[in-house]
Amino acid sequence: MTVTATAPMLLDVQGLSRVFGGGGLARSTSQTVALHEVSLQLRRGEAVALIGESGSGKSTLARLLLRLDRPDGGVVRLDGDDILRLPERAFRRRVQMVFQDPFASLNPMRTIGAQLEAPLRQLKGSSASTWPGEAAQLLDDVGLSPGATFLARRPDELSGGQRQRVAIARALAPGPDVLIADEPTSMLDVSLRGGVLQLLQRLKSERGLGLVLITHDLAAARLVADRVAVLFRGRIVETGAIDDVIGAPAHPYTQALLQAASSLKAGAPAVTPDAGTSGCTYAPRCPQTFVRCTNEEPALVTIGDADRAHSARCFLLSPSPPPLFSPFSPHAVSWSAAAQEKP
Repeated sequence: MTVTATAPMLLDVQGLSRVFGGGGLARSTSQTVALHEVSLQLRRGEAVALIGESGSGKSTLARLLLRLDRPDGGVVRLDGDDILRLPERAFRRRVQMVFQDPFASLNPMRTIGAQLEAPLRQLKGSSASTWPGEAAQLLDDVGLSPGATFLARRPDELSGGQRQRVAIARALAPGPDVLIADEPTSMLDVSLRGGVLQLLQRLKSERGLGLVLITHDLAAARLVADRVAVLFRGRIVETGAIDDVIGAPAHPYTQALLQAASSLKAGAPAVTPDAGTSGCTYAPRCPQTFVRCTNEEPALVTIGDADRAHSARCFLLSPSPPPLFSPFSPHAVSWSAAAQEKP
């Protein structure tokens, strides 16, 4: 399924921000910016990958999209409606989640059938007589065939890959418009990951789902996603079509992710910035910084053809970028010293 700019808009995220800390009894506690004015769109039949290391804001953004947390600024609209104003049942029916750990997300004491019955009966409105057939069909659809033979089993009778397929079937049970998948293959053996990703790609196309894929795995993103948003310390630093961004990364952080793709770990530590941090958040780690980077935050700059919607947040992309200083240059100035220079 080819997604075009005329495909119906499902999710429209505008200026979403979330700040933690600084409240309660400890008024002097510093604030941490988890998200800063994040905007993105998701169309029907499209998959958008959110890429970044641990601490980049991916999971915070997912919680806001799922209404598990409230933003400090901005809005998320589903088919034009503010999600915070939608009735709970109606929202849960339309937006569903596939969790990272299939071993923890399924109740070990309940049968597979019982775990599919709940969303079918409570959210979709299936009857006592029809839900078993619908549940069996869902299992068939996710590659567990014949589905009826799985209904009486419990999670401990299934492999990790089979459990994740059950979790996907459960998320599909209400007939959602949007599916948010949080690192859906990171807990699986390498041999099983491709099959689950191909399943998500097929379901997205067949059902016209809007899919948000949260991942640190660039290969997974390329297999499933149409577009990608690269997050670093709560900001989108680059966004565009997946082939454009991976094929010609413009932001130094995206370039670093691609260079380190083989060793990037989901649990790698990352430091989120304090509220009020000035300048480019990537500057302390960037090998191509100049003084302006230390005291001014860059805006997203369009790269190439505007119709491609490829953009990155970097001063290097401005028409006349200032001279660089690089820590790898024989004439380098230390970043801390350069940060004190006057622009």
